[in-house]
Amino acid sequence: MKITKKIFQQKKFPWALIAFLGSITILPSQVNAQTEPVIQKNTAIGTSKIWGSVDGLAIEGLVQGPSAAISDLQVACVFEYTEGDIFISPPALPAALNGLVHLDEALHGNLTEIRKSGKFRGHALETILLAPIQSGELASKKLLLIGLGKREDFNAELMKDVAHVAMREALRLGATNFSFASDLKDAGVDSPTALVAENVVLGSIDAFRTQKWLVEKKMDKAPVLKKITLLAGPAFFETAGEGIKKAIFSLHN
Repeated sequence: MKITKKIFQQKKFPWALIAFLGSITILPSQVNAQTEPVIQKNTAIGTSKIWGSVDGLAIEGLVQGPSAAISDLQVACVFEYTEGDIFISPPALPAALNGLVHLDEALHGNLTEIRKSGKFRGHALETILLAPIQSGELASKKLLLIGLGKREDFNAELMKDVAHVAMREALRLGATNFSFASDLKDAGVDSPTALVAENVVLGSIDAFRTQKWLVEKKMDKAPVLKKITLLAGPAFFETAGEGIKKAIFSLHN
């Protein structure tokens, strides 16, 4: 197998390795970021796997970007806007790997415009629901943007609350499935993939169980949701799966 290397020389960043489609790409990661293992197994785009289930809710992993994943509701996470943030590579992922860039292209630049204009500021847990009426823009029916706040303040613990918000909106909309893209690496934050995936599952199930409690108390109707799909890049599918399995195990015990 031929191995190619892309080397970016920026002295202020430490080096991290991100593998993609049979090549090894060397990218600088953010200062003070928690890094991934040096070399990771690549998984083909479109690969999916049900890692397990909790309370009858299937937890799936999928190698896909948020613009191409098919679901009733797609969730994408964004930080507060800084000029060109998702397009500056590095620290953001290269355009070919960057789900946020693909999402912006699918929306004809409107993801950047809504952030840059301040119409959606991306404050922590801020939300906006988009339902594009032009066919073919997104594979999903609706898009929920959830803010992550300032990127320099990011902590993986926040993803529990983000997932809780995502689940509540999916339940409110009567979705039978929703897909979740944390988009942290796309935005240039070298986050701990397994822990982020674990926290997304934990936060989602916490909100799901709250809904079931409401049903028991006859304060709301039963959820129709059957599946949550966590999106991951080719280099991070297996790592995310480990976090998902850890969350499922803890929720069963």
